Amino acid sequence: MRAPVSWIREYVDLPEDLTPEELAARLTALGLKLEALTRPGHDLQGPLVLGRVLTVDDEPQKNGKVIRWCTVDVGDTNGTGEPQGIVCGAHNFSVGDLVVVVLPGGVLPGGFEISARKTYGHVSAGMICSATELGLDDPGSKDGILVLPADAGEPGDDAFGVLPLRDEVIEFEINPDRAYALSLRGIAREAALGFGVPFHDPADRPTPAPDGAAYPVEVDDPDGCPVFVARTVTGFDPGASTPPWLARRIQLAGMRPISLAVDVTNYVMLELGRPIHGYDADKLTGTVRVRRARDGERLTTLDGTDRKLSPEDLVVTDDSGIIGLGGVMGGEATEMSATTTNVMIEAAHWDAMSMFRTGKRHKITSEAGKRNERGADPTTCEAAADRVVELLTRYGGGTASTSVTKVGEAPVPEPIDIATDLPARVTGMEISAETAVAHLRAVGCDVSPDGDRLTAVPPSWRPDITDPFDLVEEVARVVGYEHVPSVLPTAPSGRGLTPSQSLRRRVGRTLAGAGFVEVVNFPFVGTSDLDRLGLDGDDERRTAMRIANPISSEEPLMTTTLLPGLLKALARNAGRGLPDAALFETATVTLPRGTVAAPILPVDRRPTEGEWDDLQKAVPDQPLHLALGVAGHRERSGWWGPGRAASWADAIESIRTVATALGVQVTVRSATRAPWHPGRCAELLVGEVTLGFAGELHPRVCAAYGVPGRTAVAEIDLDRLLERAVLIVPAPHFSTYPVAKEDVALVVDAAIPAADVAATLAEGAGELCESVRLFDVYTGDQVEEGKRSLAFALRFRAPDRTLTEAETGAARDAAVALAVQRHGAVHRA
Repeated sequence: MRAPVSWIREYVDLPEDLTPEELAARLTALGLKLEALTRPGHDLQGPLVLGRVLTVDDEPQKNGKVIRWCTVDVGDTNGTGEPQGIVCGAHNFSVGDLVVVVLPGGVLPGGFEISARKTYGHVSAGMICSATELGLDDPGSKDGILVLPADAGEPGDDAFGVLPLRDEVIEFEINPDRAYALSLRGIAREAALGFGVPFHDPADRPTPAPDGAAYPVEVDDPDGCPVFVARTVTGFDPGASTPPWLARRIQLAGMRPISLAVDVTNYVMLELGRPIHGYDADKLTGTVRVRRARDGERLTTLDGTDRKLSPEDLVVTDDSGIIGLGGVMGGEATEMSATTTNVMIEAAHWDAMSMFRTGKRHKITSEAGKRNERGADPTTCEAAADRVVELLTRYGGGTASTSVTKVGEAPVPEPIDIATDLPARVTGMEISAETAVAHLRAVGCDVSPDGDRLTAVPPSWRPDITDPFDLVEEVARVVGYEHVPSVLPTAPSGRGLTPSQSLRRRVGRTLAGAGFVEVVNFPFVGTSDLDRLGLDGDDERRTAMRIANPISSEEPLMTTTLLPGLLKALARNAGRGLPDAALFETATVTLPRGTVAAPILPVDRRPTEGEWDDLQKAVPDQPLHLALGVAGHRERSGWWGPGRAASWADAIESIRTVATALGVQVTVRSATRAPWHPGRCAELLVGEVTLGFAGELHPRVCAAYGVPGRTAVAEIDLDRLLERAVLIVPAPHFSTYPVAKEDVALVVDAAIPAADVAATLAEGAGELCESVRLFDVYTGDQVEEGKRSLAFALRFRAPDRTLTEAETGAARDAAVALAVQRHGAVHRA
């Protein structure tokens, strides 16, 4: 909402020395957030005077353009008193017209300096100005030279004293519950409240008593339209121009002047906050009626759109049919035009909820709808209609009917009972009962104190005040939020992170310690993302929940896997010169349970058990996943030697590292699953429960996402891992006795996972075995085809003694024997 300061001052006695910055700061403190502060016209500099056109000579040019050589009487402001010669290209003025002239030395908006210069064979000493050049109209307007009324002034008069060229405009961001502030009346009232000065209500005006004779009106739905006021003006001149001061105010408030009839209704809406609609009275037939639309009815609105109406829409009709969408937009059939001479003025109060739903249903956004759907003051209908009549007859030459039709009465606000100390208890400020009563009265409430309680009736312009805490907010904002004491709350003892939070943080710290960087991606994907992963058509990860209003039409699905976002992040890093990257993400995925649609629950009661169960059935599963990826070099090269490229083993080992930190043992077995490379994919398990998969990406997937070749990724269901995690991992037992080392090399089938062989060796070696580590894999001439040699380092240690050579040898032989028995291994001596 844009509010010119001069317009605000018209209704409130602000101090003369009050600056716009101080006014904006105080109004912001009261809840009207400052959006911008501008000074239109302050870059306009004189000499800028009125001039009377004395002569006009049209001179055709070789380029086909016709310029006008004019002499203009500007009084003695040019220093000589002689007529001023000016070249002009506009043709909408004539001899005798009063115009605005900027003389040499003046500066127009935008820093355009005016000087005497020779053009088209003449010395043009100044410029005859248009409304656009003076900043009085929108850029691009083609209305031509601004011609003033003949009695606006005399040649040589300062134009700044005649036209509203300079002002300050404060733009506010108005909260949805503060509809009253979408008017100069409301903003001026807040200014008076903030500075404790008198307020002159523009709606406080005498109006004719309703007699029902202005125009016949009937309201069939008083809940949707509690008040309908009709007035008429006859003999209106449709060609009458809008006075400059009124057009300027509308422009400063952010609207474009159009015509006198439209400008007057917009002006009154900005002034009082009451939307007004005007009808061409000659196009009306019979009684005007307000009702709900019926199935199948249609209306062509003022914007030329043919709309199918809903039974929930409030409509205005006459004997010819529907003539308007009540409170939202008028109909094309009764629109005021350039031939309208008789006007019927509608000032009606509409149900805010109906206005909101109708506007959304038909996708109509307007200044009038914005006010009606938030709740305008229902008591201003008569005053607003009377103000429109006054301006139309004053500037349009019409005759106002003394009759007034009024149907219905304004709703009466419900009284609210509160304790007088409630504002102090809620805000923590020292607010006495007397202060609370005084401030509530200052905001417009009718207050009746009764001991330690009071009853307040909210003002008609504040439909947002409905409960005791709304009254508390009113008192607090007048006292000033800056006076609310800062009190540090006492931290309760015995509370910390939940077990789940602790475990999730442990996962993050473990991966960060392993060199990974956490990323956060949007949980949205498109079918193209799943295609690039190489998923089969029947893959369960393709069954995704579609978003009703996606941020991007290319990503309308909730993701079922974290890999698309992770791979895009890796590709983005590679594209910016960082091909060596290790990233991880923990986030939920969305797994639909089926095709059950969520029921629409009522808002006026608690859902029943059955409704609640139906709602829960429609909620998708959202397990927490962990995904990680390594690309490029896992270890960089340098003076210390060559680096090491990331491989499938890094992805698997990273998951094992996380599991170890959680006190869980993860086993690995070979698997085949998209998007991993066949033969380089591992299934990760806890017992017989699958956590997820890890390995090297398929080359086609690397190419599709633009990540480095042989990128390795892993994704697991982190919830399943956390369910089995140990909150406090027991510390390992350390032995002070020396370790004994034994190496064994076993030849096994190439299809047998090395992890299975290692587990067998650990089992066979018994409790003395401290660790088993694979340190070499060999395939070559000394190993037959289809087999490979796996070399393991076994470490033995006892907690209470130094092991003998015989003990370690026996343990080693037992381990080898079990491997031979279980896997058909051949021990290479």
